[in-house]
Amino acid sequence: MDAIVCVKQILDPEMPASAFKVDEASMTIVTPPGVQQVISPFDAQAVEAALQLRDAAGAGTISVLSLGPDSARDAVKHGLAMGADEGYHLNDPAFEDGDSWTTALALSKAIEKIGLPDVLLFGRQAADWDYGVVGGMVAELLDLPSVTVLRSVEWRDGKIGVSRVVSDGFESVSTTTPCVLTISNEFGDPRYPQLRQIMQAAKKDVTVWTPADLGIDPSAIGAAGARVKMERLFVPKNETQVEFIDGDSPAEKAQALARKLREAKII
Repeated sequence: MDAIVCVKQILDPEMPASAFKVDEASMTIVTPPGVQQVISPFDAQAVEAALQLRDAAGAGTISVLSLGPDSARDAVKHGLAMGADEGYHLNDPAFEDGDSWTTALALSKAIEKIGLPDVLLFGRQAADWDYGVVGGMVAELLDLPSVTVLRSVEWRDGKIGVSRVVSDGFESVSTTTPCVLTISNEFGDPRYPQLRQIMQAAKKDVTVWTPADLGIDPSAIGAAGARVKMERLFVPKNETQVEFIDGDSPAEKAQALARKLREAKII
């Protein structure tokens, strides 16, 4: 059972909200001093799912693939430390400032170069922008079946059985391979790499590819190929107004509140 897991490096989502800042002029997120970049939590769960599938199948190769700047290498290394076998990093200025489409296009080309595995795994969404569409786009580009928002996966004699999270419960389905799966947080906590595993991962080579290595025209990726244009990036300001309702009794306060709600045309 071979798998490729696509991962992303993001700002630590556990950082204090007060530390989060954006540069509205350049429409970029400011990296606060002392805040680490980490693998997106949903993506770590996707790596865990791949490891469990390989264990159930008895053998296989798991590759970790990431697109991003130099720091994205750490996300690949995290997957290797968890137990993956191979690492790939798409790193070139031409990839920068792209959107979900350009990311999916580059990842799909890299997946074709690696070789289509039995299973492609993604987190249900990146824990920074929360779009949750790259996995589906890759499935469309590679013409593969896709099952999303999964809480469990099972290897069943060459087929994949899954349980999906839906609005009113769970849905059990199965799919043939190769396929694309996106893993949700209901899957459970991923394994935590031990020091020995981290040291072993540090010795593993990570293959770095540029657009030329993938046969992609630079005008089709990054900012040049983006189909979504950001108009503005800002931190919303929440302004709250509080008014205390006076009255000599609860009944009077309730009547005064009802009058104010009617005046405001809320009721």
